[in-house]
Amino acid sequence: MEYFLGIISIVISSLLTNNVVLNQSIGMCPFLGVSKKTQSAIGMGLAVTFVITIASCVCWVLYTYVLDLLGIGYLSTVAFILVIASLVQLLDIVLKKLSPALYSSLGVYLALITTNCAVLGTANSVIAQGLDFFQTFMTGLTIGLGFTLALIIMAGIREKQTLYEVPRPFAGFPIALVTAGIMAMAFYGFNGLSFT
Repeated sequence: MEYFLGIISIVISSLLTNNVVLNQSIGMCPFLGVSKKTQSAIGMGLAVTFVITIASCVCWVLYTYVLDLLGIGYLSTVAFILVIASLVQLLDIVLKKLSPALYSSLGVYLALITTNCAVLGTANSVIAQGLDFFQTFMTGLTIGLGFTLALIIMAGIREKQTLYEVPRPFAGFPIALVTAGIMAMAFYGFNGLSFT
């Protein structure tokens, strides 16, 4: 029962109380860059979710069964970056073949998943916390879904903002930052929600 409550805590924390974008301010570049249209936001969110989930699991296996056993855990960051870059290249090839429209709408932000600190941060975090494989999978999946949730909400708000006249000093990027700040305060209200 305690293990199950721990999984629920991971899910709630990753989605709401400790959202990677809104509470930790990690992965802000694609969050602000791709959140202009809901369709692009959904595509980017799913791409990041895929990469974070798979990268976390592969990095956990690599660290647990190779790096740690050989006593070269200090090479984990380099190894994790190579894993993440490989996954993003794979995703790039697949999207280019299967969904050219989504591929072109994501543009440079697809390649930026490689340098998205949320991906590397999640891989390092699951190792530092000593999570098992299933907990690692759930952490990666729900952090990605939390990123997607924040991205979709932001895209919806930014699409509505185009319907209204925004004061000139706030037009464009400044209003996006103000919106992100207000969303962060709203998500901060979920703190204290816990099952452990």
